[in-house]
Amino acid sequence: MRDYGRKLEFGISLAPHAADLETIVTSARVADESLDLLGVQDHPYQRRFLDTSVLLTWLAAETSRLRLFHDVACLPLRPPAMLANQAAAIDIVSGGRFELGLGAGAFWDAIEGMGGPRRSPGEALEALEEAVSVLRLMWSGERGLRYEGSHYTIRGIHSGPLPVHDIEIWFGVYGPRACELLGRVADGWIPSLGRSTLAELAERHGIIDAAARSEGRDPAEIRRMLNIGGQITDGASEGQLVGPAGQWVEEISAMVLEYGFDTFIFWPEGEPVDQIRRFSELVPEVRARLSRDRG
Repeated sequence: MRDYGRKLEFGISLAPHAADLETIVTSARVADESLDLLGVQDHPYQRRFLDTSVLLTWLAAETSRLRLFHDVACLPLRPPAMLANQAAAIDIVSGGRFELGLGAGAFWDAIEGMGGPRRSPGEALEALEEAVSVLRLMWSGERGLRYEGSHYTIRGIHSGPLPVHDIEIWFGVYGPRACELLGRVADGWIPSLGRSTLAELAERHGIIDAAARSEGRDPAEIRRMLNIGGQITDGASEGQLVGPAGQWVEEISAMVLEYGFDTFIFWPEGEPVDQIRRFSELVPEVRARLSRDRG
């Protein structure tokens, strides 16, 4: 078993299709009734997508409980000093309900086509580490900030406006070196099931934990999130996370107790509003099941 004993949280992630704005807002309002988190994927080069930061700001005004985040921000197209200001602004207008999911980059042809840099895996990892330093400087409240990196610099600017709360930084990463960096500098991990298997992801916990300890950190302080896609149905199981609510309760419970995750972000397949309602209804069952099993 690999259960870090953290509080369970649940949320949804939405695709920012411009043509689906009404459904997106309705989905957010339904999730706001009982869930904890709302993420929006970030692919600025996708012509059918609304800008993620703008949409998150809009959804902050349409909700009152949900914590909002990029799932995950495309760092090569969002310079960290500007991203820090955007994050602080969303945190302020939402009353302290913003966290920052951050990715090193993917789809490099599209990034380069939009004017961003094409980076090797090593360069992308270096830039991610530098970005965390810049973000935290920009939220520090200090003046005359300076940072000289290989990918990012800031020279003599003042930090601000300041977030309402200490914004967490969550990495959407997979490789061993990236997970080692996460354990040293980040507040959470948000991979996607499907891109890697549960067994593959569980192996990364050890890398994250060792890196955290090397910095004097308690590994249990790092949030372990998981993007999960699927469909809650009334029929028999059709595979992992496609089936009735009882199957979902069993599978999510195993993801906590056996695979170490504590936060689950649902990417609904099918009619989103109905699926979000169904997901919200099974959350109390998962909490009750884990309370018994952990006890």
